[in-house]
Amino acid sequence: MTTRRSDATRAAILTAARERFAADGFERATIRAIAADARIDPSMVMRYYGNKEGLFAAAAEFDLRLPDLAGAEPAAVGEVLVRHFLERWEGDDTLLALLRAAVTQEGPAERMRAIFAGQLGPLAARLSPKEDQAPLRAGLVASQMLGFALCRYVLKLPPMAALEREEAVAWLGPTVQRYLTESDLT
Repeated sequence: MTTRRSDATRAAILTAARERFAADGFERATIRAIAADARIDPSMVMRYYGNKEGLFAAAAEFDLRLPDLAGAEPAAVGEVLVRHFLERWEGDDTLLALLRAAVTQEGPAERMRAIFAGQLGPLAARLSPKEDQAPLRAGLVASQMLGFALCRYVLKLPPMAALEREEAVAWLGPTVQRYLTESDLT
């Protein structure tokens, strides 16, 4: 009975935290507000997650849902990935909240590094013509996608925010393609 209650409490906390972080961002979200949303005492949040960074890291479990590129035209892998990333950024506020928080907080930054290394790294390893360059190639793709997301969705730089999705794919796709598949990056 206690296990079920604690599982339900944890689930309520994580649901409330995801909603609050998405709505308010990491900086403005408070443990008290999250606890109030979950209808529990704030001490319970601290008991299960230690602090706001620990809670955010748990709430920010994020699957990039990278596409299966087996059926993709080899020369179009970059475009497929860019299109996918744009859909993910525009379809889930959790990743955007994580990006905002990662810019200023070490816990969320570590979470973002783990997400991209753990999920993009294996893809880069499969596509890279040089196995030892896979981490570098994954990092280059992450820098392209995270940098674009920061400029488009957080800073809302007019030229980036105004680009139609397919225009962004046309600009970024070849760069991501090069990072992942060209044998010579120099």
